[in-house]
Amino acid sequence: MPAKTAVILTNLGTPEALDVASVKRFLKEFLSDPLVVHLPRLLWLPLLHGVILPLRSHKTLRAYGRVWREDGSPLLTYARKQRQALQQKLPEPTRVELAMRYGNPSYISVLRPLRDAGVDKLVLLPLYPQYSVTTTATSYKHLIDSLKQLDYAPAIEFIGYYPEHPAYIDALAKSIREHWRQGQRHLLMSFHGLPRANVERGDPYQRQCQQSARLLAAKLGLGDDDWSIGYQSRFGKRAWIQPYTSDALQRLVERGVKAVDVVCPGFSADCLETLDEINVEYRREFLDHGGEAFSYIPALNDRDSHIEMMRQLVEPKILS
Repeated sequence: MPAKTAVILTNLGTPEALDVASVKRFLKEFLSDPLVVHLPRLLWLPLLHGVILPLRSHKTLRAYGRVWREDGSPLLTYARKQRQALQQKLPEPTRVELAMRYGNPSYISVLRPLRDAGVDKLVLLPLYPQYSVTTTATSYKHLIDSLKQLDYAPAIEFIGYYPEHPAYIDALAKSIREHWRQGQRHLLMSFHGLPRANVERGDPYQRQCQQSARLLAAKLGLGDDDWSIGYQSRFGKRAWIQPYTSDALQRLVERGVKAVDVVCPGFSADCLETLDEINVEYRREFLDHGGEAFSYIPALNDRDSHIEMMRQLVEPKILS
């Protein structure tokens, strides 16, 4: 019997290849999204094409070069493993597909064969635990736009966020405890940053990050001095939500904390921001400030506890 329901896992995306053209194409699509960069198009687009893309593409390429693997971009590699693992956990004949918001596999390329196969229900799971207009909302909008383009009208179940889901907190706690078998250190939870103006407009992202952090600290039995929070990946000159991860690391050293473990609870798979920004750039900063030991705790990736969390999120939507 052909599958009538499909689960679509979606994440941000990644360049297709390790070359300037691929990186520039990816950045252009990403930074042209008005839900990502909330500036007047007449102001932003000339700046993007005339200044930012020519300069940033080469810098971003060098960063990708430090994390690129034989099988390609880490984010895409882990996303494919997540799709395969979740497929094995779900009842037949449900199909699990992978689509990236920017780049490939594109929404159109994934949705078209589902339409042609007669799939009449979609369950979309954006792999962002905390909701933001810049990630979750643009995924939903892009889904709707793509369906309109294909004249495809399936039923849609959309899973918008899961910052407090017990299975998510449990999976994070388990991975951290396993890491701590070699010794426990101060835990810095670093989330992706967001312009402060987004929060002032009502984006719940920062509040949900704080919820996740508090629940995780409680699950691990940490006292107030045992953990801290930071926000990374600033872009441009606007004020972003604070404390910045770089500042948080410096303050830890000033406090006398010379050994730190960093985990990134908002990233469902390791990518440029975790493997390079955290584990290369911020490691260097921490040691330059006088820190003595820095350890990055990998994202949940395709760990079984992470896939089980996904199953718990999507299965009720499949059966409803």
